[in-house]
Amino acid sequence: MSGNCFDKLAALVFADETIAASLAGMTEPAGLAELAARLAPDHGLDHFDASSLDLPGNDPLGLSRWSAPRVGGRTVPPRHWLPMHVAAGTNGILVDWTWFGPGRLSAPFFEGSVRRALTRPFARLFRYRTMLDDLVAQAGTCPARAPDGFIFHMSRCGSTLAAQMLAALPHSIVVSEAAPIDAVAQLARSTTDAAGDTAVQALRAIIMTFGRLRAGDERRYVVKLDSWHALALPLFRRAFPDVPWVFLYRDPVEVLVSQMRQRGTQMLPQLFPPRFWGIEDDASRPDEDYCARVLAAICNAAADHAELGRGLVINYRDLPDAVLSAIAPHFGLALSKAERAAMQAAAQRDAKAPSEEFTPDGTAKRREASEAVLRATERHLQDPYHRLKRVGRGTGIEVWPSGADHRRV
Repeated sequence: MSGNCFDKLAALVFADETIAASLAGMTEPAGLAELAARLAPDHGLDHFDASSLDLPGNDPLGLSRWSAPRVGGRTVPPRHWLPMHVAAGTNGILVDWTWFGPGRLSAPFFEGSVRRALTRPFARLFRYRTMLDDLVAQAGTCPARAPDGFIFHMSRCGSTLAAQMLAALPHSIVVSEAAPIDAVAQLARSTTDAAGDTAVQALRAIIMTFGRLRAGDERRYVVKLDSWHALALPLFRRAFPDVPWVFLYRDPVEVLVSQMRQRGTQMLPQLFPPRFWGIEDDASRPDEDYCARVLAAICNAAADHAELGRGLVINYRDLPDAVLSAIAPHFGLALSKAERAAMQAAAQRDAKAPSEEFTPDGTAKRREASEAVLRATERHLQDPYHRLKRVGRGTGIEVWPSGADHRRV
């Protein structure tokens, strides 16, 4: 198929939502080619050669995303496309988009939704590229909802549970640790304008883009962020000064044991240099002591920035009840009886593996804690943990024993 013919087909796809949805419904490349051949003549694409469409092969891991898209321009794509990758290019910051359709982002993490989207040959064929500047300039052109709340967290402390419970609500958008949002936040921190309007506008634009009304009936929008975004809380507050936020934390021994089992990316010095956390010495091995210092930086950042307002600090021990009794009201989310039941049902499942039932693991983690974990916790995490407990009392929530209600004080 000639490049000119492909360009015409792409122009048709990006201009006509119905045609895009029809082609996107094909789960196999052959089916997509056959349908395209049937539709093309009725839309001015005569002599359409489906055999030369050069459809991408199956890609269960979504590796095709790293190749350059065949389609691009200065105009952001229609509402059913979302950013899946943001990175620095030769002439600026690139944004790669793919077709997600009207369906909800139901996977526990955005990465899972990306892989699911890219199983469709249509989404792989019609990936699209713009510049971040284009997205910022056109952020208000597509109907979108501003976020109702942000979820910050210590890591391994129930944030995925909270997000999955909120995702159980109908007509909702819940975006969980989306790499494009992280990329924009990281780029903003690395520029000389990190505190200026450019960074604020970029962060606001990418978050509003994820709030697109892809189904048309969305009434709620919550963004769960990465743990290290607590350090960028002032940037998020500048971009969305009226949006409430919560910070979730947990017994530091339990969190550190979890990190020792499997290090998160924030614990890897080759990805996050020690200076990112304010660690000045040449620490390069992610042992117990180093990981505890990273967690301390996250917790201290949340406590330091509590004065920015609209925040709420919640201990893991008060989940899942606190999602219903504290977080949802804090985000201004009114819940019906049926919606509360749906959230409670979601809480019975393992948040990161929803097909499995949830099993409490706090006791097992404390039993597993090594002497090195205990020493590192005592040295670096006890003070930040107690700071958060004090901040929690100061945000208007009285922390009651596990399972009891949260009440305004």
